[in-house]
Parts: sequence; C-alpha cells; structure tokens
Amino acid sequence: MSNTYTNAKVDLTGTGVTTLYTCAALTTAIVKSILVSEDSGNADTLTVTITNGTAVFSLFKTKAVGANATVELLTAPLVIEAGEILKVTAATANRLHVVASILEIT
Repeated sequence: MSNTYTNAKVDLTGTGVTTLYTCAALTTAIVKSILVSEDSGNADTLTVTITNGTAVFSLFKTKAVGANATVELLTAPLVIEAGEILKVTAATANRLHVVASILEIT
C-alpha cells in the first residue's frame, strides 16, 4: 500500500465543464480540501460534480464566491473511488481558480 499527497489545480478560463481530478485505477483518493479563488474583482458562482461512468452527482450547485475572495468548499474529507472524476464549472470565464489537496491510496 502506498500513500501519495498531491494536488489538482485548474484556472477556469471558460464556462464548460472542466475536469479537476480523475482517480486512477486501483486507487482511492481522499480529497482533503477544495479551495476556490476569485481573482477578477467580480463575484461568481461555481458548480462541482463527481461522475461515476454516466452517473453525475452534484456536490455544489451554483456555489457563490465573493469578489477577490477564497472559499473552502469542504467541511469534511471527500472519498473518490477509482475511475470517478471530480469536475468543476464556472458561471463566467476567467474569474475562478480551483485547487484540490488530495491523498491517493494505492
């Protein structure tokens, strides 16, 4: 068994669904933190989902992020299983950065 700390980060330059993290085969991931930072001086919203095959589960639906603010989305760790994908979508392009801190267990 191996434990590896990593992070996943994305600058949401568009408004399409963007993959933040994909859990590898034979791996379980524990997401310890998801930070969202607004850097344009304009409040915005973010949607966060987790997918498992064709099933999509909403974690945060239009979560507000204030102008020039940083928001921690998680209040407890989030477990992601092999093959699941953590995705984020911004309401407006070029305003939000997202960083997730992850422990991968293989």
